Amino acid sequence: MKIVVRRRNSLSGCLPHSPVAARPPLLFARFETMPSFRTFLCLFLVVPGTGALADTVWLTNGDRMTGKIVLMDSSKLLLETPYAGSVPIDRAMISTLQSDEALLIQWPGSRGEVSRAIRAAEPGTVTLQNGADTTLALTGISQILRPKPLIQDLQWTGDLDFDIHYVRAERDTDDFDLSLNNQARHGPWRHNIQGDYNRKFADGERIEQDWSAKYALDRFLSESRFWQGRYEYQRDWFEDVRRRRTVGTGPGYQFWDNELGAFSLAWLLSYNQYSYAEENDEDFYGLSMQWDYNRFLVGKTFELFSQGSVGRAITGADGGYAVDAAIGLRYMLTDWASLSLKAETDLVKDSTEDLDETDYSLGLGIGW
Repeated sequence: MKIVVRRRNSLSGCLPHSPVAARPPLLFARFETMPSFRTFLCLFLVVPGTGALADTVWLTNGDRMTGKIVLMDSSKLLLETPYAGSVPIDRAMISTLQSDEALLIQWPGSRGEVSRAIRAAEPGTVTLQNGADTTLALTGISQILRPKPLIQDLQWTGDLDFDIHYVRAERDTDDFDLSLNNQARHGPWRHNIQGDYNRKFADGERIEQDWSAKYALDRFLSESRFWQGRYEYQRDWFEDVRRRRTVGTGPGYQFWDNELGAFSLAWLLSYNQYSYAEENDEDFYGLSMQWDYNRFLVGKTFELFSQGSVGRAITGADGGYAVDAAIGLRYMLTDWASLSLKAETDLVKDSTEDLDETDYSLGLGIGW
C-alpha cells in the first residue's frame, strides 16, 4: 500500500481559513482537527524564531546590530555578539538603542541612575523606563555601564603577563619575567593574590633573581568601605635586602568598580621584617597606603593599570620609607590576549640600606 502526503505551507495550519489542496491520511487528519495540537504547532514554529532577548543598536546608516551592550564611553559602544565577539561601534554612528536589562546611565556632573530598561526613540535619543519614562539625548549621556555590585556571590578575574627578552651582542643577556594577578569575591569577602618572578642572565651568568607573593583579604562593611588584612613576602638573591616580610591590617575604601575599571585605597598599620645579606635582621612597625587601579579606554581596547604601596617606618629604622609600585598600559589583542608595556619600581631608603631599582618590560598576557 502506498500512502502519498502532499506538501502544504508549513504555517497554513495556523491560519483559520487556509486552503487544503488534498485530504491528508486519516492519521494526520485526526490530529489536525484538534485545536490543542494546532495551538502547540503554532507556538512551536513561532516562538523559536523570536530567539533570546538581546540588546539592539540602530545605526545612522540604517543598519541594526544585536548582542549585549557591555559599555558605552565617550567615543565607543562595545557590543558583545555571538557572531563576531566584541564589536566596538563609533558612538557618532549610533542613532538609538534598546535593552531589556538594567543598565547604569551616567551623565556629566552626576552619578547617574540604573534604568530597568531602555527603549528606542527618535534618532539621537533613547527612552529610560524606570517607573516614569524619560527621554534623553544620546549626546547628554556620558557613559552606559552594566551595574556591577561591589559584593557579588562569586566572581573570579585575573591576568597573567610574561616577558622574555633575548639580546645577542657583545654581552648576551636573557631576561625572563612572569607576573600573576588574581581576584576572587564571595559574599562580603574579596581575595587578592599577586605573584611575580624575575630572572636575568648575562653571558650565561645569573645576575638577577627575585620573586614575591602578596595576599590581601578584604571584608566589606558597606558598599564602599572595607577592612583589609595583608601579608607580603619578597625574596632577592642579589640585592642587600634579601628577604622582606610584611603583615598589616587597616581600613580601605572602594571608589568605584564597574565595567570601565576599579579604584581602591587601603591604609595599613604593618609589622615589617627585613633580612640583609650581612645576616642581620631589622624589625619595625610602619604605616602604608596601598592602591589598586585600572581603567579601560576606547571601548576596552586599552587598559591603564597601576598597583603598589608607599610606606614609612614609625619605629626602628630612622626616617626609613619604601615604595613598591607598578604602572602600565595593556592593549587587548583579543578578548583574552593582550600586549602590555609596564614599569616597576622598588625603592627602599633607611639608615642602613639604599635600594633603587626600576624595570621596564614589554610582553604578552592572558586574562580571564
